[in-house]
Amino acid sequence: MTTNNDPNQETNSSPTEKGMVERVSAVGIMGNVLLVAFKLFAGLVGNSSALISDAVHSLSDVLATFLAYLGVTISGTPADKSHPYGHEQLETLATIAIGLILLVAGGGIGYVGVKQIVTGEYLNLPQPHVFALIAAVVSIVTKEAMFWYTLYYARKLNSSAFMADAWHHRSDALSSIGALIGVGFARLGYPIMDPIASVVISLFILKITFDILWSVGRQIVDVSCDDEFERKVADCILSIPGVDNLDLLRSRKFGTRVFIEAEISVDGAKSLYIAHRISHEAHNAVEKAFPAVKHIMIHVNPTQINDKDAEFGQKKTL
Repeated sequence: MTTNNDPNQETNSSPTEKGMVERVSAVGIMGNVLLVAFKLFAGLVGNSSALISDAVHSLSDVLATFLAYLGVTISGTPADKSHPYGHEQLETLATIAIGLILLVAGGGIGYVGVKQIVTGEYLNLPQPHVFALIAAVVSIVTKEAMFWYTLYYARKLNSSAFMADAWHHRSDALSSIGALIGVGFARLGYPIMDPIASVVISLFILKITFDILWSVGRQIVDVSCDDEFERKVADCILSIPGVDNLDLLRSRKFGTRVFIEAEISVDGAKSLYIAHRISHEAHNAVEKAFPAVKHIMIHVNPTQINDKDAEFGQKKTL
């Protein structure tokens, strides 16, 4: 006996969730567009190559936020004939794309910094203007605020794509810190600190990238949920009157959602109708207590077999 919820009966994300997705996306895209223009202008006027590179990094944030919005929006569409289990994995793909953008951005910043150090190019760079310092500070404050803003909504939406986008904002804040250090020391007569700071910040960005890709990689290989989550699900099932035992519990992650397979024992003397009702109550209890559970299937085993059933199950021999 199995009990499950029909994926084809799923509905789109609620209006509240849609509003949050649109709001955080609009803030991310518009904020980054304004920052790109501001930092590019400040870099050109203030003679700061670090700030110009930082502006290019912010430009990648625009694409990252757009991908996050696209991934979350598509993943919320209902299941259909081609995708009977939904579209949550598309958000996972969007998160991977954001991670790759971070990888390219971090690697590019590090490459430019190493090249300037090795070739001595930093010696020929003009001294940055104080305006470049001000622009770097504004960028740090703005990007850090965008990080916390996006992180807040990523947690409310349980969105890996927006979580990756939040860390992309943080990486841009780190990049701006590098620009600030480089510009500051360049004005004090230590131009080599500009490329050194870029290399250090590149390593921070690459570390964030690794964490994002490692986390999302686990979502696409059917990894099970942690022991604590499975224990809570087991306790929920066992709390249902009529469930004598939990014989089996398996979980696997599907994007940001979870699939569960369970086997429960119910008194074999009970009618099929009663056994089904018990399994259905367990099914509903799990879905209500754990919103991340997208689909649960429960199989019912008899706790005991009466004499008539045992005789029926025996194979007659000649």
